Amino acid sequence: MSEAASNLLQVEDLTVRYGAGPVVHGIALDVPGATVAALLGANGAGKSSTLRAIAGLEPAQGRVRFDGEDISGWSSARRFRAGIAYVPEGRAIVTDLSVADNLTLGSYFVEASVRAKRRQVVLDFFPEIANRLKSPAGLLSGGEQQMLAIGRGLMSAPRLLLLDEPSLGLAPLLVARVYERLALIQKEQKLAALLVEQSFHAAAKLAARAWVMRHGHIVGELDAHSLRTREGRQQAIDAYLGARQDESANASRETQSWAV
Repeated sequence: MSEAASNLLQVEDLTVRYGAGPVVHGIALDVPGATVAALLGANGAGKSSTLRAIAGLEPAQGRVRFDGEDISGWSSARRFRAGIAYVPEGRAIVTDLSVADNLTLGSYFVEASVRAKRRQVVLDFFPEIANRLKSPAGLLSGGEQQMLAIGRGLMSAPRLLLLDEPSLGLAPLLVARVYERLALIQKEQKLAALLVEQSFHAAAKLAARAWVMRHGHIVGELDAHSLRTREGRQQAIDAYLGARQDESANASRETQSWAV
């Protein structure tokens, strides 16, 4: 089997434009099945726009292939039904609805019996929300809301999970807990995931491969070994800072997100 055939997701020459200028400049990446990959970088790097374009939520140029099929012209709904689930930045749960209803939103197109089985799987992964099914989602803690958002994404039994800033706004202990559950889910469900993160430390716990983005360009790539070493971390920082390393004031601010 060729490398191209083994990749569940292939992105080629992806460009996303807002207004007159592009925010993502013709990038390419690929994610094999049952593998976690990450897009790293600071705010404004183009990471979330890339993820939303893959999910079909942003107009984009270029080609997106899923399991060998060109899905570039597909709607977000069709991509969702094909097995691509997107968990947005900020969780975007419906706070006025119950936890149970939020989970249902992730599997509205399947039969009730199948939905019930999937919900039990999700609750096994996230017991923190299992006893809160009738509670309004807005009453959950930040960590519980993130678990609910991920659980909602899992309700469709996806083959590819797109996670936008799963550590955003969470205390370090909760970040560790969320990522522990993600690791368990990935291992047991054998699904692929592409996550967007500012925190190098958080992403390195889970990803087997990562790309560093800066100003809409991919400026570095790290393998599993590099993600787990001090040298790899410095490589990522150097790739992100690029020619601005001599601007010490900017460098100090920009490296803070990598130190979390």
